[in-house]
Amino acid sequence: MGRLRVLSIVTAVVLSTFLTALDNTVVNLALPQMRTELGLTDTDVKWVATAYPLALASFLLFAGRLTDGKGRRWSLLTGVAVFTVSSACCALSTTGVMLACLRGVQGGGAAFILPASLAMMSHDLPSRVRTAGFGATTAAMASALAFGPVISGVVTQHLGWEWLFVMNVPLGVASFVVGALALPSGPSRPQQGTHDVAEGLHRHIALACLSIASFVYCLIQAPSTGLGEPSVMVSGIAAVSGAIVLACKKRSRRSSSPAVGQLLRARPFAGGLITQLLWGLGVTGVYFYTSQFLQSALHLSPTEAGLTFTPVVSALFLTAPFVSVMAKRWGDGQVAATGLMSVAAGLLLIALGSLQGKLLGLMPGLAAVGAGSALALPLTTRALESSPVHLSGFAAGLFSATRELSGVLGIVLVGAVVTVGDYASVARGATQGQAFLTGYQLGLCVAAALVATGAPVAVWALRPIKRTP
Repeated sequence: MGRLRVLSIVTAVVLSTFLTALDNTVVNLALPQMRTELGLTDTDVKWVATAYPLALASFLLFAGRLTDGKGRRWSLLTGVAVFTVSSACCALSTTGVMLACLRGVQGGGAAFILPASLAMMSHDLPSRVRTAGFGATTAAMASALAFGPVISGVVTQHLGWEWLFVMNVPLGVASFVVGALALPSGPSRPQQGTHDVAEGLHRHIALACLSIASFVYCLIQAPSTGLGEPSVMVSGIAAVSGAIVLACKKRSRRSSSPAVGQLLRARPFAGGLITQLLWGLGVTGVYFYTSQFLQSALHLSPTEAGLTFTPVVSALFLTAPFVSVMAKRWGDGQVAATGLMSVAAGLLLIALGSLQGKLLGLMPGLAAVGAGSALALPLTTRALESSPVHLSGFAAGLFSATRELSGVLGIVLVGAVVTVGDYASVARGATQGQAFLTGYQLGLCVAAALVATGAPVAVWALRPIKRTP
C-alpha cells in the first residue's frame, strides 16, 4: 500500500474521530446561551447535553455488527454523512426538543464512525504503521477532549452556539470526500460459519443495546429526579432484566453467541476491555470534576480552564511516536502497564498540586496523565488485532461501547465520592470551597486506585505467547 493511500485513510479516520469526540464536550459551555435563546427548561438542557452520548453508547454494538456485514467503508461514510447532515440541522433548531432529537441523531452517526475507524486502523493499515495510526487517532480524540471547552467558549462568545454545529459541516464534508476516494471498498471477508454467527448475534445485540440505553438513562436521570421517578424505575427494570436474560443466554450453550465467546477468549481483547473500563472510570470522572475545580476554586474563565488541559495533549503527542520502539524493546505488556501506572501517579500528583491552590501545581500531574495514556496504546492495538477480520467491526463497537460507558460510570462514581467527601467535610465545619476540595481530592485518589488496578491486567493480557519448539 502506497504512502498516499495510507495517509488518506489515516486522514479520513482521524478527521471523523475528532468530530465525534469533539461533540462529547463542545456543547457544555454553550448551554446557558441555548437556554436563553431557545427558552429551554431544566429538562430540555439535560437532554440536549446527554442525548448525544446516550445514543452513541446505545447504538455502538449494533453499528459494529453492521460494519462487519456492510463493510468498514460503507459504515464510516454512512456515519460521517448522518453526523454532518444532523450537525447542520442542529444549527437550525428552534426548540429544545428539536435540538435534543437531532443531537441523538448525531450520536447515532458517531456510533457508525467509531467501530469502522478502529476496524480500519487494525485491519486496513500495514502493520508497520498501525501503532502510529492508533496514536494519531488517540491524539485526535485527546485533542478534541482538551480543546472542546476552549472552542466552545470562544465560538459561543463571539459567533453564537449555532456555529458549534456549523463548524462540523466542512470537516465532515472533507472527511467524506477523502474517505470516498481512498478507503478500501467491499464488506469484511466472510468466513465459514459467519452466517450462523450473525444469526446468534442479532438478538444479543438488540438486547444489549436496550440494556445499555436503559442503564445510561438511569445513571443520568436518577441523581436529579430520584430512583422513585416512574421513567427511572422502568428503565432500571429494563436494564436489569436485559442483563439477566443475557446472562442466562450465556450459560446456555445452545443460545450463547460463539462470536462473543471467541472474542473474550482472546487474552488481549478481554484484558483490553477490562483496562479500558478501569481507565475510563478513573480519567473521565476526574476530567469532568477538574473542569469544575478550575472554575470554582481557581476562578478561571471557561477558556482558561480549557487551556489548562493542553499539557495532557502535549505530553501525549510527544510520547506517542516512541511507543512502538519502547514496545519492541521491553514488550507491549510492560509498556502498557507503565502507562497505566503513570496515569495513576498523575492523578495523585493533581490531588497533591490542588493543595497549593495554584494552577502551576497541576501541570506535572496533567502531563503524566497524557504521557501514560500514550504508553497504554498497545492495549488498544493488540486487543483489536486479536479479533477475527469478519468480527472486526463488532469487536471495535464493543470496545468503543466500553469506553463510552466507562466515561458515564466514571462521572457517576467519582461524583459519588466527591459528594461523600464534600458532605463529610461540611459536617466537620468546613467551608463550601474547602469541602469541595476535600471531595475532589478523595475522588482523585479513588480514580488513581482504579487505573492502577489495570496495570497487572495489562501485563497478563499482553504477555508473549510461549511457543513450543
